[in-house]
Amino acid sequence: MSQKVRVFATCDIGDALNILRAKGYDLEVYPQPEPPPKSLIVEKVKSGIDGLITALRDSIDAEIFAAGQGTLKVVAQFAVGFDNINRADANRFKIPFTNTADVLTDATAEFAFFLMGAVSRRLWNAERLLREHQWGFWHPYLPFLGDEVAGKTVAIIGTGRIGLSMMRKCAGFDMNILCYDPVFQNHEFVKGVQEVKDLTFERGLSKEKTWIKYVDFETALAQADFVSIHVPLVREGESPTPTYHLFNETNLRKMKPTAYLVNTSRGPVIDEAALAKALRQNWIAGAALDVYEKEPLAADSPLRDPAIEDRCRLYPHFASAGRITRLSADPNKGMAGRCVQALIDVLEKNYGGDLTKMPYVVNKEAFRE
Repeated sequence: MSQKVRVFATCDIGDALNILRAKGYDLEVYPQPEPPPKSLIVEKVKSGIDGLITALRDSIDAEIFAAGQGTLKVVAQFAVGFDNINRADANRFKIPFTNTADVLTDATAEFAFFLMGAVSRRLWNAERLLREHQWGFWHPYLPFLGDEVAGKTVAIIGTGRIGLSMMRKCAGFDMNILCYDPVFQNHEFVKGVQEVKDLTFERGLSKEKTWIKYVDFETALAQADFVSIHVPLVREGESPTPTYHLFNETNLRKMKPTAYLVNTSRGPVIDEAALAKALRQNWIAGAALDVYEKEPLAADSPLRDPAIEDRCRLYPHFASAGRITRLSADPNKGMAGRCVQALIDVLEKNYGGDLTKMPYVVNKEAFRE
C-alpha cells in the first residue's frame, strides 16, 4: 500500500499495529494512556486520514464524520460494543464502522463467572481481613460465611454469544440454568447443554440431575440465586424490547434477598441509584459490576457508598482484559488483530469492495441498495 494511506489510532493497541506499518501505512498513534480530546480527533480527521481506530472512550458522532467527509473511509472500533459511535450519523455520512465481536466472548463469560464467586464467597472481604491483621483465629462461621456457586440456580439474561458461553461454564459447576432473551431463543443450544447435563449425571460425574430451560423475565428473577446480565444496550424507541435501566427498582425487588447480580454487559442496563438502594435495604445479597452508566465511575457514585462496599464488587471494565483476547494480532483470537483486519478489509477493498459482505462492518444497512 502507498504511504499516502493514513491512519490515526486514539490508543496503542499493541503489536497488531505493526501489520499496518509493514503494509506501508502512514500510522500515527496517540501516545498517552488517557483518551485524546475530541478536538484532537476532529483535527486529525480533518487533516485527511483514511482510517480512524477508536475505543469506547471516544465519542464518534456527526462532528467527526463531517470532518472526514470525502476522505475518512472507515472507523475501526477496538471493542465489541459501539455505544460511543452514533450509528445514524455514520449512516448519514456513509462511513462504515467496524467492531471486534466474538473474539472476547469466552474471556467475558469467564470473567462473569469469576465475579459470581468473588462476590458470593466474599473474597475481597476475606483478603482485606488478612491484610489488615484482623484474622487471629479459625472459627466455623466467624467472622462471616459466603455462598457457594456450585449447585445453585443462575439466570442468564441475554442468550447471545456471551450468554451461551456463560451457560457452558455454569453447566460445568452443576448449576441449574434459567435462560431469558426477549429477542432470540437458542433452543438447540439449550437442548445440547441439557443432553450433556443428563449424560454427566448418568455416568456418575454429577451427583444430582440438573436442568436448563427458557423462562420469562419475572420467573428468572424470582428463582435465581445468581443473575448474570448479557444483553446489549437498547434505549427506548430503538426496539420494542429496550434494556436501558432494565434493572430498576421494580425489577430488583423481584429478585430473591439471597441473590447476587452480575453485570459485564453495558452499564446503563442497571439503574445504579436503584441498585445502591437495593443493597442498602437488603433487597438482594450482593452485586458485582464491570461496567457503569458513566465511565470512569464517578467519585460520588452511590455504588461507592461505604455502607455497601462489603457486598458490592466494582471492577474497571476489565472483563476482556486477557493478554490474548485484548492484544493478539491474530484476528481469530484478539481484539487488536480483528480491529486491524477490519480496517484493512475496508481500506484495501477486500470482499470485492462490498461493505455488506465484510464480516466486521457493523452498519451494513447504510450500504445496501
